Amino acid sequence: MNSVPEASDRYVLQCMDLWSGNRSVESEASTPGMEIFVSSQPYRGESRGGDVHYVSLCAGGVVTRLILADVSGHGSAVAGTSQSLRALMRRFMNSKSQARLVCDLNREFTQLAQCGRFATAIVGTYLSHRNRFTVCNAGHPRPLWYHAPSGSWSFVNNDLVDTGQASNLPLGLDVSTEYQQFELAVTDGDLFVMYTDALTEAHGEADKMLGEEGLLRIVSGAATDNVRQFGSAVLQGVREFSRDSPPEDDVTILVLKFVAGKRRTPGIREKINAYAKLLGLKPA
Repeated sequence: MNSVPEASDRYVLQCMDLWSGNRSVESEASTPGMEIFVSSQPYRGESRGGDVHYVSLCAGGVVTRLILADVSGHGSAVAGTSQSLRALMRRFMNSKSQARLVCDLNREFTQLAQCGRFATAIVGTYLSHRNRFTVCNAGHPRPLWYHAPSGSWSFVNNDLVDTGQASNLPLGLDVSTEYQQFELAVTDGDLFVMYTDALTEAHGEADKMLGEEGLLRIVSGAATDNVRQFGSAVLQGVREFSRDSPPEDDVTILVLKFVAGKRRTPGIREKINAYAKLLGLKPA
């Protein structure tokens, strides 16, 4: 797996790349048509946490896949689960559809449920050549979408209707669950924000919880020009609300910005390396 870059770097994913994991990190990355900021801080400063995030790019350089999962447990107890998710991400990184991945994720956690392990998760697939973003929310906090043409923010459910109703079941509760997905017609400058529940469950004065409405106020006041500055401003807003009280869980935010001008075409050498990995001629 690629090493996590320093905070001042932006990691450019190459074809057949799989980036990040469940370590403490605050960094940026980019794939064709997308800029990414991630900040993940495990509970109580542990080296690894229960929040797991991965980003992959297919061999052809057109399919970017992302997952943010909040796995029950902390530290070394979830290290094996992180590796299982990584293996599934790699297996399906060249598939344009994420339906099989979500099904296998649920099957994996159904087996782990015997050990008390389950997860909420968001899985997203971006097809840069079609400008199509498909998302499945498995019991995870509702993501936020900034629609650049209208300058508006909204929460999104699996049916795209902001009803406040629950999304799909978390992974591992029922192996027969059929997970609904939705598609966003994203445009240049749109932001999509995924996060774990430590943000909305931050407590302020009189033990008041931030909640979705509080988080929406914070993101609405943050500039959207730069993904790192935006993500940092949101985290700062949450810290100010909680008066710098230490979080009671792992904290992760994953910010995606869709940028039409960055739909690069992979070069010949990059594609050769990618297919060499795909055929097992080079280490993945």
